[in-house]
Amino acid sequence: MNTQTNTAVEVTVEIVHGFVDGGAGGNPAGVVLDADELSEQDMQAVAARVGLSETAFVSRSETEGFKLDFFTPNRRIAHCGHATIAAFSRLDALGRIPNPNTSKETVDGPRRILMKEGAAYMEQLAPKYAIPEEWAEKGVSIDEVLNSLGISRHQLDQEIPPVLVNTGNSFIVIGLAYAEGLAKVKPDFAKITQISEQLDLIGYYVFTTDPSATNRNATTRMFAPRYAIEEEAATGMAAGPLACVLHDFVGSSQRSFQIEQGVFMNPASPSLIKIDLEIDNGTISGLMAGGFGKVMCSRRIVF
Repeated sequence: MNTQTNTAVEVTVEIVHGFVDGGAGGNPAGVVLDADELSEQDMQAVAARVGLSETAFVSRSETEGFKLDFFTPNRRIAHCGHATIAAFSRLDALGRIPNPNTSKETVDGPRRILMKEGAAYMEQLAPKYAIPEEWAEKGVSIDEVLNSLGISRHQLDQEIPPVLVNTGNSFIVIGLAYAEGLAKVKPDFAKITQISEQLDLIGYYVFTTDPSATNRNATTRMFAPRYAIEEEAATGMAAGPLACVLHDFVGSSQRSFQIEQGVFMNPASPSLIKIDLEIDNGTISGLMAGGFGKVMCSRRIVF
């Protein structure tokens, strides 16, 4: 029921998988086009009914190509990677993007969008890092973080220490030495939620570069129970920070990365996120994270 008019409202929600890998897998997002008349309360009600990790609401913008609002089932979120790719892939398929260099307006400011050979790429900001010693200032220790995943220090990738990264949203990025450790992670969602509140995180992005697990640059798992997302299949806003870590902490000159996600979910939903870093005088000044979207079905929501 629309709280402003006290009348029932019906909207069409298209379910689009963002970051599909070879046309399959990916992470499902709700996409609502022409959402100009929906209030924030309406959007939250629709997202709760859809029940996916995120739903994107697309409306007109006076300053950018489009305005996008993102909601999880329980709250607004400033940015969402797979829902952005889902929304712009759908807009492109409908012929509604006249210029491949476009943009999105968000509650956190504008971001560039690039359409390239059917894929959508979204801008993220230069990374900001916070090491575990800085977490302690907010009452969080590295051991608490590891305990919340059921892992120990000896399982970590010894070359890449855990670090909090923000390129628009904050994640703790944690590298594990071997695929076996990634597969056996046992998240304590209550503890992860508490730590995410203390550090104002979206969640944890846990990865391995173990070549026995993937032929990409890394394979990952993402946990964000604070936003009602226990685990999801593709997280573009976390893959960007991971690519920054792989560049800065390993001392790599590589600028393009392929990040795999969703392989260790049950059921598996393999996803592929491509990251292109923008380097200025040896320092990451920003990045573009992209991939393909695929429409799976549509739903009608009455509220």
